[in-house]
Amino acid sequence: MSTELASGTSGIDRFFHISERGSSVGREIRGGVVTFLTMAYIIVLNPIILLGGIDVDGKQLAGGDGAQIAAATALVAGVITILMGVVANFPIALATGLGLNAFVTYSVASQMTWADAMGLVVIEGLIILVLVLTGFRKAVFNAVPAQLKVAIAVGIGLFLTLIGLVDAGFVRSTGIAAPPVQIGIDNKLQGWPVLVFCIGLALMVALYARRIPGAILIAILVTTVIAIIVESVADVGATFVDPDTVNPVGWNLNVPAWPDDVFAKPDLGLLGEFNLFGSWGEAGVVAVCLLIFTLLISDFFDTVGTMTAIGEEAGLLDEEGVPPNMQRILVVDSLAAAAGGAAGISSNTSYIESASGVAEGARTGLASVVTGLLFLIAMFIAPVVEVIPSEAAVPALVLVGFLMMQQVKGIAWDDIEIALPAFLTIVLMPFTYSISVGIGAGFIAYVFLKLVRGKAAEVHPLLAVVALLFVVYFAIDPITGWLT
Repeated sequence: MSTELASGTSGIDRFFHISERGSSVGREIRGGVVTFLTMAYIIVLNPIILLGGIDVDGKQLAGGDGAQIAAATALVAGVITILMGVVANFPIALATGLGLNAFVTYSVASQMTWADAMGLVVIEGLIILVLVLTGFRKAVFNAVPAQLKVAIAVGIGLFLTLIGLVDAGFVRSTGIAAPPVQIGIDNKLQGWPVLVFCIGLALMVALYARRIPGAILIAILVTTVIAIIVESVADVGATFVDPDTVNPVGWNLNVPAWPDDVFAKPDLGLLGEFNLFGSWGEAGVVAVCLLIFTLLISDFFDTVGTMTAIGEEAGLLDEEGVPPNMQRILVVDSLAAAAGGAAGISSNTSYIESASGVAEGARTGLASVVTGLLFLIAMFIAPVVEVIPSEAAVPALVLVGFLMMQQVKGIAWDDIEIALPAFLTIVLMPFTYSISVGIGAGFIAYVFLKLVRGKAAEVHPLLAVVALLFVVYFAIDPITGWLT
């Protein structure tokens, strides 16, 4: 190794504290690549969701141009994730929040123009930033009992597992009340994509069990090659061929066929398409405040849960369950929310898929820098990114779910005051497909049990306030109807 190269590597090590956290530059790079591969789907999925609705004027976002949405999605994810790595030195990546983008599409934009809706997202992000800078968000996090933080991490692990199984088509909705879900189609595993997922999962588990360096990354790349071969031979096609045609045994999102063009020029025409105050006159002050509150609660606690889970998995939490540079993590995440609105693509937030990169060895912000750079590159090589099917990437989520589930032993299951809230937190995340719902139910149950057992003094005042806010959050529909 040359003197210059050694000095450069040493400088990176010192800046990101790589050796101090028991990692290496190679592990950080692999972890950053794996995180990108497991969440790159957002570049394709965000346009699909945001184009699924129309605003009050009957218009689609970006005039129906999905390429603009995809380019802006990749740009903001890249810049904000790099910022997270450099400023907060934490192995977490950010992109447009799933669930939040659907809420903006179907609940917010339907009452105003798209520019007004994105303006509300900017306002929500700025409010969270103020809460962070004043110390409120950090204080709320510190008020949460340590064992509830463990439950949050475990619940997110189960949530990740369900996401992986559903995205692979291994678990599907039945379309009826009971049972609501089933294995495959008609309780049978059918289709080449599900087989590819099973092969990928088996390969990943085998490599991980053998302690092969880069196990997750190797499995994703090998499974992608298998998927390309399968598609070239079987001509499987996509699940959603067009709005009126569904192929139940098709690929869930990306069809793994090598593209004709490798490079594509990004169209960034959507940037800056937001209006801060137009919504107030369009939808009314009360309705707008309730919409902002709903966005804020979901964004606020999704990030808290994700940050806790990533820190726990990486072994970066202190004895109180607090990650290093927490204030900086929260500041960057708050800026991400506002940046997503300013770019016209909905709120950006921390991604729990970052846990896959942590499982690959990531422990520092260098991994986030790598992920962010790949998002920026993806703006220009979007056709290549679309080659990787979700069936090849989501086995990582199942493996990570297993790893995070191991933390469940840290909960005192013989103490109902913590065990029942922890249980609700864990099960409601996957069962409701929402991190915030699980956290809210756990907080409410914890405060309630302390009250009924005459131990109100043991509840931190901030936690009591947050539990009350979650009661409002869960009852938002009747409250909205009453006030409007």
